[in-house]
Amino acid sequence: MKTPRLLLLIAGLLCIQTAVWAQTQTVRGRVLDKQSKSPLASATVAILDIKPLLGTVTDADGYFILENVPLGRHNVWVSYLGYKEQSIPNVVVNAGKQTILNLALEEAITSTDEIVITAEKDKTRTNNEMALLSARGFTIEETSRYAGSRNDPSRMAQNFAGVSGANDSRNDIIIRGNSPTGLLWRLDGIDIPNPSHFGALGTTGGPVSMLNYNTLSNSDFLTGAFPAEYGNGISGVFDLQMRTGNNAKREYMAQLGFNGLELGAEGPFSKKSKATYLVNYRYSTLAVFDALGISFGTGTAIPNYQDLSFKVDVPTKNAGRFSVFGVGGFSNIDLLASEAEFDPNDLFSQSTNDIRQKTSMGVVGFTHLYFFNKNTYSQLNLAVSRSTEGTSIDSIYRNPNTNAVEAIIYRGIRDFRQVKYTLREQINKKINARNNVNIGVILDWYQLAMVDSFRVDGGNRFRRLRDFNGGSGLLRGYAQWQHRFNDQLTLNAGIHYQQFLLNNTYAIEPRLGLKYSFTPTQSVSIGAGLHSQLQPLQVYFRQEDGTGIRTNRDLEFTKSRHLVLAYDNSLTPSLRLKVEGYYQQLVDVPVDADYPHFSLANAGAGFGIPTLDNMTNGGTGQNYGIELTLEKFYSKGYYFLFTGSLFESKYKGYDGIERNTAFNGNFVTNGLLGKEWRVGKRNTLAIDLKVTYAGGRRFIPIDLEASRQQNDEVLLYDQAYEQKLDDYFRFDFKIGFKMNGKRITQEWFIDIQNVTNQQNVFTRSYNTTANDIQTTYQLGLFPLVQWRLLF
Repeated sequence: MKTPRLLLLIAGLLCIQTAVWAQTQTVRGRVLDKQSKSPLASATVAILDIKPLLGTVTDADGYFILENVPLGRHNVWVSYLGYKEQSIPNVVVNAGKQTILNLALEEAITSTDEIVITAEKDKTRTNNEMALLSARGFTIEETSRYAGSRNDPSRMAQNFAGVSGANDSRNDIIIRGNSPTGLLWRLDGIDIPNPSHFGALGTTGGPVSMLNYNTLSNSDFLTGAFPAEYGNGISGVFDLQMRTGNNAKREYMAQLGFNGLELGAEGPFSKKSKATYLVNYRYSTLAVFDALGISFGTGTAIPNYQDLSFKVDVPTKNAGRFSVFGVGGFSNIDLLASEAEFDPNDLFSQSTNDIRQKTSMGVVGFTHLYFFNKNTYSQLNLAVSRSTEGTSIDSIYRNPNTNAVEAIIYRGIRDFRQVKYTLREQINKKINARNNVNIGVILDWYQLAMVDSFRVDGGNRFRRLRDFNGGSGLLRGYAQWQHRFNDQLTLNAGIHYQQFLLNNTYAIEPRLGLKYSFTPTQSVSIGAGLHSQLQPLQVYFRQEDGTGIRTNRDLEFTKSRHLVLAYDNSLTPSLRLKVEGYYQQLVDVPVDADYPHFSLANAGAGFGIPTLDNMTNGGTGQNYGIELTLEKFYSKGYYFLFTGSLFESKYKGYDGIERNTAFNGNFVTNGLLGKEWRVGKRNTLAIDLKVTYAGGRRFIPIDLEASRQQNDEVLLYDQAYEQKLDDYFRFDFKIGFKMNGKRITQEWFIDIQNVTNQQNVFTRSYNTTANDIQTTYQLGLFPLVQWRLLF
């Protein structure tokens, strides 16, 4: 009871201290045509919730400046003759940083000479105008606002309908029962490797994200039947945008919390140019949390990582817009069972192994945006990315009576390196208000070095699993067309083609989306399409034992046929109801005759990619379900979000028997609630709550007696994924305080995850020392603290 009073007392003193300081800030930005991306000159931009009304118009390049805007949250209104007006709610204005808005308006369709303007009510509308359903735009404020998100876009997205996040150890995105490897990551128009620290090659998640929310702009998240420009992904797309630095003022940021110590800077290169820079560096602080006695699921091991993000943006008068961006990081951890007793809260290490792991990922991209005229633009992207994974494993043998380590024997090593060179060219043509066409081509060239070998046959011999050094490419092309019959009915049609040059496997993928707004607040949509994806690259180079032949070389793409129906209702301007039903059919999934239960549809259930030799594309699967979203966007000081999903996820291995996938938890529910109070004229106190209740993960049971006889884990594969772990429950509580000074904004929060200390089961495995099944639990009560400074 004393802590809240003390917090309010401190907040009150801080308000008195800053009472005589400035109370306004500048809001600036740009207004563009949503389809053609050309600037809209003389568009009106105004803030409606202050008196007198504060407004301005955009210049010839679409830029605007609103000065002397009071601190706090505001609704910004944008209009332009012949376009749908737009209201942007809850624009946050802080003392320590100017607010920058990039806005896009959609041209209105008229059947007579009269121009009809309608208000935009969908607060989750995507940047990509071709995404009509199973898609959501989100703000970076949401990434930092939601309790339990750890400032991680992936963990934030786990709150959305259809996404399962019942895993404290990783930020994998499991969409509608699909493997998390089916996700496509895209950043500033470039498909990028797994942007996670400690992420194995071929996976799409990890314990800590490299993506820094301080450098991101509003972005899109898609969960099915996505437009034709997205390829090589079968479950979903994370299409992220990096923001540009402030082109008028140099600004700085410092942040200290669970994710690390962060420093950032942005601004113009000179007062005479609109060219800008943005850079952010982060270094792990988990050693500090370990010294404080806070467990983060790695036992006695301390993860080390650091990352860097940057963007340089150079607009020119006649040559177009040039930009260069980069994201990269390093991470390493030593999980040494020989130096510690088994810890049931250690989510990563194994009781019989010493594991040393190093990973890295980096991508640098170049973009040239050029307008031939106000309705036609070309965008060229060039990029190079590099991913590495180095792992060594030693087997630990303990005396069963004394538990002392008697021997450490080298077990195996993995050394994977992937360099990818990317060229993407796209041309967008806005023919008129009704029709927009976008065509593009993408070439990815992979240069690979993969070596790994491990002891087999009870440790009696080494087996070389992979030994490859070479390259191959993935060629893609797409065309998409949007036709708006009127302001109520929109059709998106497209086709995507991709070909893997290693074995000349190809796929032709038609896509279709249709949306009908039968009232100003209600719409129904349908989407369908075929989506294909490469296997994780290490799969193709697995060698057959004895011969060394790469028997998986000719594997085809895994394919997924999507069908989605959606109903959307804006019950009020700030309250939205959305219902989606979907069906997905998986075909050509790799399976193996020697392990009839096996299917790559379950890849991602562990920490790496399972690979066998002699796989064939004989597997199938299906995912179907219904999703509900009820969301009140932030207004009148509070918001809430409820999402619920009921689903089934099945697969067939080589034996043709239909089984549950490892991800078939059957249901996921999330409830979030947040409330914000003004403290004085400039400061705010916020409380955010989150509750997650989800079905447990499926698993393969252990044959205990056989394991004891062989002194190694033996699984009952004929019962694969019939059983589930106990259902997952977690309650998170977050309290934060923001103080606006004269030129500085300070933010503090405490995010207490798993407040009830729920003992959610993580895994069950066989412990050779105890000769019994051991249970590992997910994180218990887990407090996070963060301080952020903007100036």
